[in-house]
Amino acid sequence: MGKKGDRGAKEKGAGVSLEEEGKNAAKRSDPHGEEEYQCTGILEQDFNELCSRAGLTKIPKVTVRLQSAFNLFPPEESDMPAEKEVPASLTQIQSKYAYFRPCIQTELEHDDPKSVREIFLRGWKIEEKMLGVFSKCLPALANLQAVHLWKVGLTDLSLLSLIAILPNCPALKTLTLEGNPLAEGSFYRLIGEESTVAHVSLRNNNIGDADAKLIGQALSTLKSSNKSLVSLTLSFNNISDLGAGYIAEGLRLNRSLLCLSLAHNQIGDQGAHKLAEVLGPFALTHTEVVERRRLLLEKESQERSRSPLRHADAKSSERPSSLVSNTTIDKLQVAKQSKSGSKKKEPSKKEEKTQASTAGGGGVVGGPAFVPAKKEDAKQAKKMVSTPDQKAVRGKGTKSGTKEKRSLPPELEVLEPTEIMNPLLEQAEHRDGKVFLPGNRVLINLNLTWNQITEQGLKAFLAAVESQQQASKATAGVKWQMGLLRLSLGKNRFPADSKTFAKLQELMLPRDPTYRQLPKAPEEELAAPS
Repeated sequence: MGKKGDRGAKEKGAGVSLEEEGKNAAKRSDPHGEEEYQCTGILEQDFNELCSRAGLTKIPKVTVRLQSAFNLFPPEESDMPAEKEVPASLTQIQSKYAYFRPCIQTELEHDDPKSVREIFLRGWKIEEKMLGVFSKCLPALANLQAVHLWKVGLTDLSLLSLIAILPNCPALKTLTLEGNPLAEGSFYRLIGEESTVAHVSLRNNNIGDADAKLIGQALSTLKSSNKSLVSLTLSFNNISDLGAGYIAEGLRLNRSLLCLSLAHNQIGDQGAHKLAEVLGPFALTHTEVVERRRLLLEKESQERSRSPLRHADAKSSERPSSLVSNTTIDKLQVAKQSKSGSKKKEPSKKEEKTQASTAGGGGVVGGPAFVPAKKEDAKQAKKMVSTPDQKAVRGKGTKSGTKEKRSLPPELEVLEPTEIMNPLLEQAEHRDGKVFLPGNRVLINLNLTWNQITEQGLKAFLAAVESQQQASKATAGVKWQMGLLRLSLGKNRFPADSKTFAKLQELMLPRDPTYRQLPKAPEEELAAPS
C-alpha cells in the first residue's frame, strides 16, 4: 500500500509530462525525416508504408478475421485422396503456429477494404514506434468502432500514447484492454471527464482496491463526472469490499453508466451493502448538501437573468422553467378575447380540441389565444414566450395544433433528451434532518457472479430492488430512470435454496429483457382453469 497509496500525488506532478510523451510518440516514429505520408484509409497499405518509414523490419501482417478455422482451407481439400493428405496436414500445423505470430486482425463492414470496423491485436508487445504508426493510420479509418488489445504488453506510458489517439477517431467507442496489468494503474485515464469512449473492458488486469479508487473517482466526484461511458467490465480482477466501496462512491453521482460487471472478484457482504446503498435513496453528506445549495442558487440566478419577465410575474421560484407563467398567459388571453369577443360567442370544436390538448403545461402554450388563426396573432404569441421556453419546446420535438394529445411531466420538459442533469439537482426528500436523493436508477445491469456474497448481501440488494420498483411506479415513463433490469448474483456463498435469492429472482426475471419464460407443458395447459 505504500507505493500505491502515494500514486495519486505522484501522478499529478508527472501527468502533464506523460501526456506530452504520449502525444509526441508519432513524431518520434519517423527518424528519417521523410515527407509526411498521406494515409489512404486502406489499413494494410497504410500500415506497411508507415512501418517501413518508421524503420521497423518485422512488420505484422494485416488480415481479415475469419469466423471459423474451417475457412482456412478450401472445401475441395476434403475430397482429396489419402496419399495427398500430408501437405494438407502440414498446412494445418503451419496455420496453427501462424495464429500466434504478430498480426492485425480486422473485421470489415462490407467488402470494401476501407470499411474496417474492428481491430484485434493479441499476444505481441506493442512498442512505442508501433503506437506512432497507429496514431497515423487509425484516424484514417472512418468506420473504425472498436479496438481490442489482448496481452500486448501495455505500460502506463504506452497507454497514454493510445489515449492520445482516441480523440482523432470519432467513431471509436469500444476499447478492450485485457491481460495488460499496469504498474501505476493508469486505466482510470480512459474514463475521465473528457473521454468519449462508451464501452471499456478491463478484464484480467490485476486491478486492486487502489486502482478501483481511481476508477471510482473517474466515474464521478463532487465536481466532475464521466458522461460518455455506457458499459464498464472489471471482471477477473482483485477488487475486494474496499474497492467495491470506491466503485459505489463513483456511482453516487454518475448518470451515464448502464452496465457494470464486477464478476470474478473478491467482493463480500460489505461491498454488496455499499453497492446496494447507492441503488436506493441515500443521504447526502455535508459537502454534497453545500454543493447542492450552491448549484440551486446558481440555477435560480441563471433563470432570472434569462427570463426576467417570467420571474417578475411568477409567485414561486419552484415552477419548472419550461412553463410560461400563468400571468403571461392570462394577459394574452384577455388581449385576444377583447378583440374577438363580439365576433365569436361559442368556440368551435377545433378550438376546443386544441385547447384541451395544450392545457396542463406540456411544453406547448395552451388556450384559444394561441390558435394560429392569423399570422399577426402567431407572431405576437411568439414574442411573448421567453427564449428558454422556446428551446425547451424545440428540444422535445413537440408540435403545435391538434396532434398534441398528451402533456409531458414537468421534469421531462426541463431536460433536453441528450442532457444529463447534475444528480445533486434531482428532486430530494428531507427527513430526520437529512437530504435524501432517490439513488442511481440509471444503472440497469449489474453483474456480481463468482464473488463472496452471502445471505446478508442478498438482503441488501433485495431492499434496494424493492425500493427501486416502488419508486419506478411514481416515475412511470421516465425512460432514463428505470432502475435495475438485470442483477446477476449466481455462484456466490449463499445456499442454493435461499429464500432471499428466490425473491430477488421473482422480482428481477420479469424485468430482464433477455429472459424468456418457458412455455407450459401440454398437461399443465389442460389442467389450467378456463
